[in-house]
Amino acid sequence: MSPELVRPIALLVFAGLVIGAALKDLASFTIPNWISAALAAAFAPAALAAGISIGAIGLSFALALGVLVVAAGLFALGWVGGGDAKLMTAATLWLGHQGSSSVDPVRGLVMNGLAPFALYTGLAGGALALTLLGLRSDWLRPWTATGPAWTRRLSTPGEGTPYGVAIAVGALAAFAAHPLV
Repeated sequence: MSPELVRPIALLVFAGLVIGAALKDLASFTIPNWISAALAAAFAPAALAAGISIGAIGLSFALALGVLVVAAGLFALGWVGGGDAKLMTAATLWLGHQGSSSVDPVRGLVMNGLAPFALYTGLAGGALALTLLGLRSDWLRPWTATGPAWTRRLSTPGEGTPYGVAIAVGALAAFAAHPLV
């Protein structure tokens, strides 16, 4: 398959899966395992078909393993959900190799792949937190009470945060400069 054909297919697969994870998390505060598994399984074939080197793919897997360890720690502390940890890891596979170079591939992976993903995800998480604070305020909650069950749950004080939304926004923003696109 030609790299020109792989790019739009990879974009559709990546974007479709992370958007699906965000919508599912928004509606139910869960991210199904199959979404993260499909995202991880689709990475290597897409990267190989796009001409990404085996070494860069291997480094992406190593970086994703590191993210999994950190995300599992965050999960153990109760700071993120298990679905969030798995989605971050699977998205890191796709984003990790974009900046690798022959001079210093590890630095390229972290600075050009993981750093923008983390930055955009953090910014989107801050915007999400501010939005939830507004929705959970005393003056907006009566308006959301008339909506569907998922909006009532989002506006309930003390409920969790569907951080999969922020992860998806961060992943899509970082993916925009990706060699598969």
